[in-house]
Amino acid sequence: MRSIGSSAVRVSSATLPPPGWLCCLAQWYEQTAKTPDLTRRVLRVAGKALRKALLHPVPLPILAGLLFAQTGLEIAEWPDQVMRWLGSAFGPLALLLVGITLAGSAIGAQLRGALVLTSIKNLLLPMLAWLLGWAMGMAGLPLAVMVVTAALPIGASVFMFSQRYGVAEELVTASVAVSTAFSIASVSVVMLLVGRL
Repeated sequence: MRSIGSSAVRVSSATLPPPGWLCCLAQWYEQTAKTPDLTRRVLRVAGKALRKALLHPVPLPILAGLLFAQTGLEIAEWPDQVMRWLGSAFGPLALLLVGITLAGSAIGAQLRGALVLTSIKNLLLPMLAWLLGWAMGMAGLPLAVMVVTAALPIGASVFMFSQRYGVAEELVTASVAVSTAFSIASVSVVMLLVGRL
């Protein structure tokens, strides 16, 4: 097997399609299915989803930052500090929004779907990440980081996407809660297993 070594390889669960996004796209597809031609419907929905995903406030700044980094220019200190403050506020604000939505949601009504998505995200995705890493010849710390990151619960970004597009909001909210609670055990088990690889 080939080893990646100490190179700065970062693979996260964000590189794989999150189940919450897939669920949102599936439900959106059902709601917007008006054309009798299935191929045209699928292509139209996929095109809209891709366009909206790229123009979403999460990937757009990442793409802009990547492009700016290629220029070799540097940002002045004060705008850079303001952007860091705004960037560091995103995580806590997203979690606050999840909490506010959870307070008004009945998880029990969405429990079955939330358990399915939690099983996919917390159990199946780490196994797929391990299999992919093993197939690529990864070992040691890079493989462990990839698998443990894939085992993390459904994130706030999935919640933000569902809120922005108004699809599967209750299901995604319940899934975030169930996945987070389940991750206490699942991440611990994954870390134990990965430590033995």
